[in-house]
Amino acid sequence: MGDVAMSIPVLKAVTEQYPDLKITVVTRAFFKPFFADLKNVNVYAADLKGKHKGILGLYKLSKELKALQFVAVADLHNVLRSKILKFFFFDKHVIQIDKGRAEKKALISGELFQQLKTTQQRYADVFEALGYLVDLSNPTFPKPKPLSENAHHFISNKENKTIGIAPFAAHKSKMYPLEQMEDIIAKLSKDYNVILFGGGDKEIKILNQFETNYSNVVSAAGILTLDEELVLISKLDLMLSMDSGNSHIAAMLGVKVITVWGVTHPYAGFTPFNQPEDYALLADRKQFPLIPTSVYGNIFPEGYENAAGSVSVSDIISKVRDLLGFKT
Repeated sequence: MGDVAMSIPVLKAVTEQYPDLKITVVTRAFFKPFFADLKNVNVYAADLKGKHKGILGLYKLSKELKALQFVAVADLHNVLRSKILKFFFFDKHVIQIDKGRAEKKALISGELFQQLKTTQQRYADVFEALGYLVDLSNPTFPKPKPLSENAHHFISNKENKTIGIAPFAAHKSKMYPLEQMEDIIAKLSKDYNVILFGGGDKEIKILNQFETNYSNVVSAAGILTLDEELVLISKLDLMLSMDSGNSHIAAMLGVKVITVWGVTHPYAGFTPFNQPEDYALLADRKQFPLIPTSVYGNIFPEGYENAAGSVSVSDIISKVRDLLGFKT
């Protein structure tokens, strides 16, 4: 989900800077709402668990796509499926993203510690190789949409600013400890509306309990459609998130995003789009010197599980208040 969300600002820039260019995005049907505001962009749903499953399914997909008479392919994913499609597109001009795997390996091994190219710039580089130089320095974002009837009640106190909090991530090592996160929710809810985001039965139960425990806190997990959730996120004054998909969704909508990092690090290039460097709150590398231990947070040494917890509750609350202000 994060990879798809990171592509949206780039595609928006491409289509605005080259208004005669028509793009077909091949992705899962679930992600279609992400692309709704992009002009000259159509989504072709890949049914990777059904008719497009396996090599034969990808061959069928390639035949269907060729019927659209495209002239070039921008492979922004560069995984096994897209490599197979590239083989089937042998008569087409295909440019695949350079993920910088060697640089990232050096980063997590400790051979170097410096900012690598962002994923968004790597996407833009693919289009440049196809002949479309893309400027990401002056981004535009979708126009506001009205909240659905299902989503109106999530922002109850119109006098307060509204914060989204997404406390979960794919790996525990990327998460802020829930005890500390609950402390943050309790304190912020005194000055702001707080909307909680997440998914999965276990996560929903935890977020629902937070909603029960504190006033001005409501959980959106498992309630809204993706379309409705995107509109709700666009209404936030700020998103507080881990290094996770929600940070990239908020960023693609033009929302301020504070990220809390555990065993991963912004230097790998996954900072949310158009966010200042100081919006990323990093684990203490004096205490956890091997950070980043992996690019995606799936590999880490013993004792690093709660590295994100080295970011203090007070530092996170101070950053929120610095960006939004609060009642005295």
